[in-house]
Amino acid sequence: MSKELLKGNVAIAEAAIRAGCQAYFGYPITPQTELLEHMARRMPQLNRTFLQAESELAAINMVYGAACAGVRVMTSSSGPGVSLMQEGLSYIAGSEVPAVLVNIMRGGPGLGNIQPSQSDYNLLTKSAGHGDFHSIVLAPASVQEAIDLTGLAFDLADKYRTIVFVAGDGITGQMMEPAELPPLREPAAARPAWALTGAAGRAKNIITSVYLGGAALEAHNKRLQAKLEHIRVTEPRSETVLAGDADILLVAFGTAARVAKTAIREARQQGVRAGLLRPITLYPFPAVQLAALARPARAILVVEMNAGQMVDDVRLAVGGRTPVEFLGHTGGVVPLPTEILERLRDMSGRFTSPIPRPDSWVELARN
Repeated sequence: MSKELLKGNVAIAEAAIRAGCQAYFGYPITPQTELLEHMARRMPQLNRTFLQAESELAAINMVYGAACAGVRVMTSSSGPGVSLMQEGLSYIAGSEVPAVLVNIMRGGPGLGNIQPSQSDYNLLTKSAGHGDFHSIVLAPASVQEAIDLTGLAFDLADKYRTIVFVAGDGITGQMMEPAELPPLREPAAARPAWALTGAAGRAKNIITSVYLGGAALEAHNKRLQAKLEHIRVTEPRSETVLAGDADILLVAFGTAARVAKTAIREARQQGVRAGLLRPITLYPFPAVQLAALARPARAILVVEMNAGQMVDDVRLAVGGRTPVEFLGHTGGVVPLPTEILERLRDMSGRFTSPIPRPDSWVELARN
């Protein structure tokens, strides 16, 4: 395989196709429309299902139906569209069927604008719908990672029979980078044993999120919570950059993390020991990894393209043991490496004495 120059939205769409996506239902909204357009061209070529729905509400209910049939299905949208999908997402979660959703985030609230933003963090990680559930949320920081995480999204959705989001932003969707696509995977020939089959001549299955009795619904919720607890323990993913000896630990995801990496390199050259923890899973949040790295740090700086939505998760993870500060912009404004560097220098200037360091991150994590 060789790399080719790919736009993020197109790369995600083709990655989904190559992961065996059998059906796509969606509605155009900037800055993710190229994803839908690529699906419109490619899915019919492979004798798979593509349908542009009349709205996001229609699209998510079509996704629900296809998911109940046991096929690999996805949709894509941006913030306002995902807001409209929340009732359908809650039904999908309550019914325990797998579905993949791509959210290329834009500025908000309201209709906002089409600039890159991370304004949907709370929407995606704190339950996109009513009831007690969470979706798995994967946050790529490059076109290659967007490809890789899209394939992973389908695998995780099937493994846990749950919703998995691939959460990028306008830059992720619109930028072009060299990347390598995986081989084409044919859709599974057999449907899962739990799927609806219509008049297939076998014992019928029932898929529902309706439990009218309180005791029955609570039992269902307890089963969902047990699954979520397993996900919280086994599925956190993160990347670290120069974090083991950092006086100041940056926490950032997606595009903001790429900007933070540039600032860290400059800071190191100027004698400021800065490092980065980049959550790859926004849910489950890598709280254990962050807590271990935060223990020897003087302070934490959270960098986001929103008003500070991930800050609460960072503060919960460190439990007040390390001071947490925030730097960010809203409305589609992207933080610059120079302003992150300026904040790092300011924070470093408040320190008066060095602190002992473990020999390695492994030692840090063990202790």
